[in-house]
Amino acid sequence: MSDHRYVEIPGDKTHELPPLLLHCAGGPATDLNAVMLEAEEMLGSTDAVQEVVEQRKFELALQLTEQYKGLVSHWNWGDSVIEWIRQCEITFGTRMELRNLLRSDVWPHAGRSSFVTLLEDKAVKTEGVQLEKAVGLRLAFRQMPPIRCCSDQFLFYLNNSVANSAYKTWLDMTPSPISSLPPERFAFEIVNMSLDVH
Repeated sequence: MSDHRYVEIPGDKTHELPPLLLHCAGGPATDLNAVMLEAEEMLGSTDAVQEVVEQRKFELALQLTEQYKGLVSHWNWGDSVIEWIRQCEITFGTRMELRNLLRSDVWPHAGRSSFVTLLEDKAVKTEGVQLEKAVGLRLAFRQMPPIRCCSDQFLFYLNNSVANSAYKTWLDMTPSPISSLPPERFAFEIVNMSLDVH
């Protein structure tokens, strides 16, 4: 359990939220030839033997590809979480005891970011994905750009700051203080849609 302040919900029943549908498979295709060109530009000129240069270029291209795959994984999680939050907002709007919890003129109130906190409080297994970064990336990009649109600087260094800034800005859109949703009062399933496809 975290040290958050929680909203008070009348009664003691557990509320069923919509399932979190994870669409984590796929993403933009990674063209290794395009990445090899980027890797070649990163290496610059060298006096090394051509075979060594080609090996370095290939290894760098693989590193860039792995960085990109990590970004795609985060973005897919963020996309799934944003859609789940929309579904949860609809659910809250239809239930009398939950309806006012998301209104900022009522205190204490929850915000859209409270759903991300709920996932963290519930210790949802994310396979190494940082939820705030994932949501931030989805807020920054409506669709994940292909790897050829991502500079090596973005892949290696800048993506965290972009994602964190987007998430923080989104978080700050809800007036403080934002209270969390008590995890013991909510239940939901997580469905990995990529595993259900045959």
